[in-house]
Amino acid sequence: MAHELHAEDRLAIGEVLSLQGHLIDGGHLGRLGEIFTPDVVYDMSALGVGTFEGIEAIRSAALHLGPGNPIAHHVTNVVISGESDGTVTALSKGLVLRADGTLASVNHHDSLRRHDGGWRISRRVISPQRTPLGGVHLADAGDR
Repeated sequence: MAHELHAEDRLAIGEVLSLQGHLIDGGHLGRLGEIFTPDVVYDMSALGVGTFEGIEAIRSAALHLGPGNPIAHHVTNVVISGESDGTVTALSKGLVLRADGTLASVNHHDSLRRHDGGWRISRRVISPQRTPLGGVHLADAGDR
């Protein structure tokens, strides 16, 4: 059974999700501990980038990607639910602006838990949104 989240928790979780874009886009990689747990798993394998474990691995990957990083990350459509074990699941959409001016849409599936006095992302799975309606077509619409 899911546990009830207070409005203060929802606000704090939303702030953490939003802060990620500000820190990454601003190059403030030394502050990643404000949004991630030390043992975070950051899974971008669906994008062909791989999975990174720990804050230092995320920081190193961002530096290695260099100019290949998006220039702007925007989070939207956030849905937060409390889990029975005290963790939180947050689903959101992400829009990323690339240096060439193209825009991409991704889905975030985040697990958060309390750490160091606040909510932190302990697992993030990012998957691309490449087809309308999640790939549903008229032929198989009866299945959904």
